[in-house]
Amino acid sequence: MASVSGQISHAPMTREEKKVIFASSLGTVFEWYDFYLAGSLAAFISKSFFSGVNPTAAFIFTLLGFAAGFAVRPFGAIVFGRLGDMVGRKYTFLVTIVIMGLSTFVVGFLPGYATIGIASPVIFIAMRLLQGLALGGEYGGAATYVAEHAPANRRGFYTSWIQTTATLGLFLSLLVIVGIRTSIGEEAFGAWGWRVPFLASIILLGVSVWIRMQLNESPAFARIKAEGKTSKAPLSEAFGQWKNLKIVILALVGLTAGQAVVWYTGQFYALFFLTQTLKVDGTSANILIALGLLIGTPFFVFFGSLSDRIGRKPIILAGCLIAALTYFPLFKALTHYANPALETATQQSPIVVIADPTECSFQFNPVGTAKFTSSCDIAKGALSKAGLNYDNVAAPAGTLAQIKVGDTVVNTYDGKAADAKDQAKAFDKTLGTTLKAAGYPAKADPAQLNWPMTVVILTILVIFVTMVYGPIAAMLVEMFPTRIRYTSMSLPYHIGNGWFGGFLPATAFAIVAAKGNIYSGLWYPIVIALATFVIGLFFVKETKDSNIYASD
Repeated sequence: MASVSGQISHAPMTREEKKVIFASSLGTVFEWYDFYLAGSLAAFISKSFFSGVNPTAAFIFTLLGFAAGFAVRPFGAIVFGRLGDMVGRKYTFLVTIVIMGLSTFVVGFLPGYATIGIASPVIFIAMRLLQGLALGGEYGGAATYVAEHAPANRRGFYTSWIQTTATLGLFLSLLVIVGIRTSIGEEAFGAWGWRVPFLASIILLGVSVWIRMQLNESPAFARIKAEGKTSKAPLSEAFGQWKNLKIVILALVGLTAGQAVVWYTGQFYALFFLTQTLKVDGTSANILIALGLLIGTPFFVFFGSLSDRIGRKPIILAGCLIAALTYFPLFKALTHYANPALETATQQSPIVVIADPTECSFQFNPVGTAKFTSSCDIAKGALSKAGLNYDNVAAPAGTLAQIKVGDTVVNTYDGKAADAKDQAKAFDKTLGTTLKAAGYPAKADPAQLNWPMTVVILTILVIFVTMVYGPIAAMLVEMFPTRIRYTSMSLPYHIGNGWFGGFLPATAFAIVAAKGNIYSGLWYPIVIALATFVIGLFFVKETKDSNIYASD
């Protein structure tokens, strides 16, 4: 992109333009709200739609259902990016919000597995795919639309408001969930109340469509359209020409991949870690995350505005580096303050699985069809389900696995034995008694939960998110010309966030199950964030002085 030096300066935004951008941002908040409900309510979705498989497989399947929405986001970016570059930003908004709202509403009244069988998870996955397609077209249009309205020297500041919408959407979803849970009680919420946030999306859809109808077309797009310079084939221009394709690739590996894993670690993985590993009750975990988001969200605007002065690149890459270097101590501190009894038990009575390595499988079973019957798999499956740390020690070939909790040994069994069911009941009872005697808590004790320090840690994780995410919209917009901007910036953003980020929870939990260390899943975001830091540092150029009004 050309420098703005020597260009005519653009007048500050008018009140009407600010109103239009506010309307665009608010609609995007609602769309993110719809998208995040599946993640926030994963445990209830698992019980309702995937009850035909065992609980561990059901939860992994639910996470993958959540990730399915992310998987198709790049395809939504292609479809709606092309539409946005050919027809316009405004009309694309209307299509994406309608698809998102209706698919979310359907999930709200979808019968469970017990009622309609396999059709239940199939329809749920289909709705997630539609949501992903819609969101794939939403973000690029919103970021492009806002940036093309903004003054040249304030693009980081104005687009940072769009960056808050994802977090505000998550915050709104958590707020609605907590409000309903506390008003009707846990029992009613688990039975039917979890559906209410999905059903409420039809109201948000009506508000969002009304808001989108008030928008005017982007001035930059209107200008090139009036001049007859819109792209006739944005896909081939964006990805078929090496000069643009190489920028797309660099935007992915040198910016959005690292930004995505930091983003999802700081918000979704932190929530899953609290509830699934540390066994903090769902209401408390949601409130904790919501408080961290509430305190940290203003930093999106702070870092977006700062990027207008010092550049986008140094802030984004610093966020990737700092996050990668501090994740292990921060998540260990989270254990210390959220469930100190678990930390104490782990230190005083460490768990060791003594098993024949040839009997141990990689227990990643997304479709719930595999049965893990070896004594090693039984031992590791039980401990992984409980969210416990354990070390692995090799045993002689052919011997049954043992679980050593401190000085106490618990024998496992052969899952293929004729009396396996009876042995399973005895094993579960013995293991539970042993873990309890060693001080391992079945769930986090609310009285021992240190709320202030837990919120501080979660806020730090959110601030990392704001560093990498606050300036990214302005930078992606500035990397590409107007005629193919919507298409070009959307694809690397949604591959980064949809694939690298969206699959983070399921991948991290699978790594934890394989390694036996509750923190080992953090290696996934750490490695990707460090790779982005190195590639971005040496190969990605600063963009804050680019002229985004050029069509070529």
